[in-house]
Amino acid sequence: MPGLEDLYREIILDHYRSPRNRGELEVPPATRTEGFNPLCGDEVVVYVQMDGDQLDEIRIAGQGCSISQSSASMMSAAVKGRTRAEIEELTRAFKAMMSIHESTLEGGEEVEVEAPTADLGDLAALQGVVKFPVRIKCATLSWNTLAEALGGDRDDRAEAE
Repeated sequence: MPGLEDLYREIILDHYRSPRNRGELEVPPATRTEGFNPLCGDEVVVYVQMDGDQLDEIRIAGQGCSISQSSASMMSAAVKGRTRAEIEELTRAFKAMMSIHESTLEGGEEVEVEAPTADLGDLAALQGVVKFPVRIKCATLSWNTLAEALGGDRDDRAEAE
């Protein structure tokens, strides 16, 4: 469906050209976490400031490809003001969308996976990334870095300082 692909491409480019929540926060009270994708050189720095259980402020810095930087921008807009539990559910939904199942890669039938209930909004524009497995780490780098910033374990061990 070319129309939908064009729309998704525009959303990705918009977030790449005009990233949301770009910048830094004072540390402390904010925390600063770095993520790096050694395969392609993408770098992301996530600054988060919590107010109790709610993410009060988030800023993103770094450099990299349009996929990594637009994903970081979309993520920052999607999680700002949410609780940890809401962020965890959104992260699960995003990573489920980014999942590749071996049977699909081998030309087999798609595997039914229980879809998380979170609404991905603009993040759905990144669903085409799964067609390019090497780019999935680009799309998930900021999410893994955010999980580390919030004290969670990261699935992909992107190097973080």
